[in-house]
Amino acid sequence: MNKSTITGALVDQILAIDYASLPQEAIDMAKAVTLDGLGVILAGADEPLGVGRISIDYVRAMGGAPHASVIGGGFKTSLLNAAYANGTMGHALDFDNTWYPLNHPTSPTLPVILAIAEHRKSAGKKAIAAIVAAFEVQGRLRLAATGLITGQGFHKPGTTGQFGAVTAAARMLDLDHTQTLMAFGLAGSRAGSISLNTGTMTKSSHSGHAARMGVECGVLASMGWTASADVFGPKGFFDTFFQGDAKPGLLIEGFASPLRMVKPGVGFKKHPSNYFTHRPIDAALALREEFNIAPAEIQRVEVIFPRFDYVNRPLPATGLDGKFSVQYATLVALLDGEITIDSFTNERRFAPDVEALLPQVKLTVDDSIPSDFDQMHAIVNVWLQDGQQLSKRVDKLSGWIGSPLTRDQRLKKFFGCTRRRLDEAKAQRVLALVENLEALDDLTEIMDIMRCDR
Repeated sequence: MNKSTITGALVDQILAIDYASLPQEAIDMAKAVTLDGLGVILAGADEPLGVGRISIDYVRAMGGAPHASVIGGGFKTSLLNAAYANGTMGHALDFDNTWYPLNHPTSPTLPVILAIAEHRKSAGKKAIAAIVAAFEVQGRLRLAATGLITGQGFHKPGTTGQFGAVTAAARMLDLDHTQTLMAFGLAGSRAGSISLNTGTMTKSSHSGHAARMGVECGVLASMGWTASADVFGPKGFFDTFFQGDAKPGLLIEGFASPLRMVKPGVGFKKHPSNYFTHRPIDAALALREEFNIAPAEIQRVEVIFPRFDYVNRPLPATGLDGKFSVQYATLVALLDGEITIDSFTNERRFAPDVEALLPQVKLTVDDSIPSDFDQMHAIVNVWLQDGQQLSKRVDKLSGWIGSPLTRDQRLKKFFGCTRRRLDEAKAQRVLALVENLEALDDLTEIMDIMRCDR
């Protein structure tokens, strides 16, 4: 098979990633990603509007050989079904990792690795190398796909995330060069997801579909299935999805030097909502704490923000839709002094205090603020009933690249995500296993706990 194509060169780089040569920072980050992903998937099983419940019931009804665990489901099913359910639940709360350029690198890929590793009893080192490779490919694709604009057209998990999922499968299934080319070619015909569905259950399924198709593409390729050997070449992925608005050379230029999982690093969310709402949330929380604002004192609120229609939702239709509303997320932060999973239930969205004040939250677009997530800032102004005006600007986010969450903050998130399903002893055991992932012969005990057998 011709290795001179851009896709062939990329596959060579992917297959060259070796656990023994990984820097410690990448190994540590892969373990942190795994722990965060496990927690977020389990929390997603209880997503308030039913994303997790329906996903679990759906794959249970579909049946399948008991090869891999459905996290929080209490049963095993086929690799495809387990990857789908766990991927969907991993994105159900919009609490999964986010990266730069913006992407969701964990929810489409970790479920692939968990499913195949559990079925094949793969070692922890193999899982770590697969995570690193999958993240590198997604980062490279986001750099190359310059036409993939956040909030417009295609949603990232179903496009770049799809190829991260295939990378994970290729590494976990030990595909050779030709088989990996075929898996990538097949993935080109499986890719796609439209941002129009943001605010609905379907958005979460983009990660689940990508994970499921990652497994399918890998398994079919291992059996001899054929596809285009140059999916990233002329008339391929970039030309089809982005009309050629891409820089394919960035797929391999500087690949893994350094690993993008190390630099720029990985963002860990501290709020279960769209990342663009986090700066206004942090500003609102800071104002409430600094000035001890009581909800009854609030007269009106203004959020000054860059032009980004994706999160301009003055009256979200549901609690789930509220995850993508700057107006709603900012108000609830001011009213409650915290943002939790329960902030985005229908009950909270349509509570009397929210209904009364939400029309008084104004989003003001300031075109002088950069729309690039890494460079932007947000300002929240609050007017009180006595006429006093309070203001807070937030530039850098804790949890974002350059300002990572501390280990204690990440553990607080993990235990918060698992407390509804796991007792303290089981959650602590998962933590111990994941933090020693490279020494594990297989992931069986982790998945036995996370399955939550009834």
